[in-house]
Amino acid sequence: MSKKFYVSTPIYYPNAKPHVGTAYTTIIADVTARYMRLKGYEVKFSTGLDEHGQKIQEAAEKNNVTPQEWVDRMAENFKALWKKLNISNTEFIRTTEERHKISVKKMIKRVYENGDIYKGEYKGLYCVSDETFVPDNSVLEGNKCPHCGKDLIEVKENSYFFKLSKYQDRLLKYIEENPDFILPSYRKNEVVSFINQGLQDLSISRTTFNWGIPLELEEGHVIYVWFDALTNYITVAGFGDDEKKFEDIWIDGKVMHLMGKDILRFHAIIWPAMLMSAGIPLPDTVAAHGWWTVEGEKMSKSKGNVVDPLEEVEKYGLDPFRYYLMREVTFGLDGDYSQKGMIQRINADLANDLGNLLNRTIGMQKKYFDSAVVLEKEETALEEEIYALWKTTVEDIDTYFEKVQFSEVLKAVWKFISRMNKYIDETAPWILAKDPENKSRLSTVMYNLVESLYKIAVLISPFMPETAQKMWNQLGINDSIENIRLDDIKHWGVYPVNNILGEATPIFPRIEIEPENKKEALFNENLEVENPIGIEDFSKVQIKVVEILAADKIEGADKLLKFIINTGTEKRQIVSGIAKYYPEPEELIGKKVLAVTNLAPVTLRGELSQGMLLTTEEKKRLKLIVIDEQVKVGSDIK
Repeated sequence: MSKKFYVSTPIYYPNAKPHVGTAYTTIIADVTARYMRLKGYEVKFSTGLDEHGQKIQEAAEKNNVTPQEWVDRMAENFKALWKKLNISNTEFIRTTEERHKISVKKMIKRVYENGDIYKGEYKGLYCVSDETFVPDNSVLEGNKCPHCGKDLIEVKENSYFFKLSKYQDRLLKYIEENPDFILPSYRKNEVVSFINQGLQDLSISRTTFNWGIPLELEEGHVIYVWFDALTNYITVAGFGDDEKKFEDIWIDGKVMHLMGKDILRFHAIIWPAMLMSAGIPLPDTVAAHGWWTVEGEKMSKSKGNVVDPLEEVEKYGLDPFRYYLMREVTFGLDGDYSQKGMIQRINADLANDLGNLLNRTIGMQKKYFDSAVVLEKEETALEEEIYALWKTTVEDIDTYFEKVQFSEVLKAVWKFISRMNKYIDETAPWILAKDPENKSRLSTVMYNLVESLYKIAVLISPFMPETAQKMWNQLGINDSIENIRLDDIKHWGVYPVNNILGEATPIFPRIEIEPENKKEALFNENLEVENPIGIEDFSKVQIKVVEILAADKIEGADKLLKFIINTGTEKRQIVSGIAKYYPEPEELIGKKVLAVTNLAPVTLRGELSQGMLLTTEEKKRLKLIVIDEQVKVGSDIK
């Protein structure tokens, strides 16, 4: 098996500054790259800019510079941000580079020689913002783009076309035979559904602007954005100028593309078809994440709520920012960026759980053994439990990384952190230290605490590399944590005996927020309750924690969704009028939510409803009340 791994972000449009969504994609790729290095892989990690096209040309004209001057200027913004976010990319590809032009021309040549490019005429509606043609049946009222809502322009011009339709059946077969090609798995259904609607041949050249790579088939044509932009992935791998490098990285190595769900279709349909036509193997995985809202609202310049990653790093610190993005949302689902959520994560997860474990351990080691880590083994069943959990943790995080479930990785690590905090309470080193007869037992307990922190630092290093290094330094390890490999820490007992710990310095100070008006923070003694009920009335309502097993739209009922839920004792169906707020209901599968289970059954639009799911309403938007995964299905709400 080749030990080469290649991970990429999409190449970003340099017509605006990067934002939290851009940062999220790139941090995901960075975490993945760092973890694969931990596993001993030689990693190529690529990001970059898509610098051609009509909207780049227009942005340059608005700013009274040439397109090349514009993209040169914008490229520096992205490079500076990636440096600030501690992104470990090995490549920064720009589509204006000569190596990329060579690669694109070679790609076009191969596809043309395979008979998959022909000349025709395109007449239709085009979205400059998304750089895509929009079929008539998808156009919104007022001649608007269905994706971004902006005005469409009518285009009529000669164009060269790629025979995308030719690869419809082959694409479906490949997706079916390779279940991990599209992740998360439910995204596969969207792609398959789109293909089954029938693929249309793709226009791959334009004549109405000139900022692009010339199409050598005919003068006056420039290559259309997707044939240009998507080819960047193989440019980086050496296609066109280094066959040996290309074979090592792309053909023999493992390849993963990461992106937002809005461009999944291009990466899971157009790009694979292009590669099939050119006789090039497909990437192993195409993984799409969800979108970010801010405090429950969609980000937009007009609302002034676009999150600037640099400002957030300045406020909260780099590693807490990285941790929050990776922990707060399940990969694939949409997430909400909030100040309250950030502060809760910092105070609870980082300061309380991890920070306290580190500070208490180093403090006790200094007090009881003058900071020297000694070991005279005296183990009990507690240690066997810790060692078994460690083994499970390492196995679990590898599985979660394979499935791009980054929040699950962190949950597994924090489960281990919580167990070690409990271990302190169970073993009570402060009591052991009072009796010299317990010195061996005390040394064992303290060694295990130090060992666990040594290992925890390694596990969090892909997510929080600066924090991990600080932890190692406080644990008396002066080597770079980037030199360690996962195999080096799989077994228990690898921390060097007789090593001397450093000084404990809080890595994550708690964030305290004072109420803006202290008087307002006091309770209202004269509160008037609307529609008051007694406790006996409330006790009649049976509310349980249930798990969503299936979620589907109801044909002919735009507002309704039907759910199959597990109540802990049986399965039942509930119909809920929340379709507007969950356009992709399958994303709710596996979630634990609240349901009223003793409502009389009713029939809605021909579907039986055996209960009611509980929601919150904020700014006229309904959201299901999602319960922590640790809570048992069937639990009563009292």
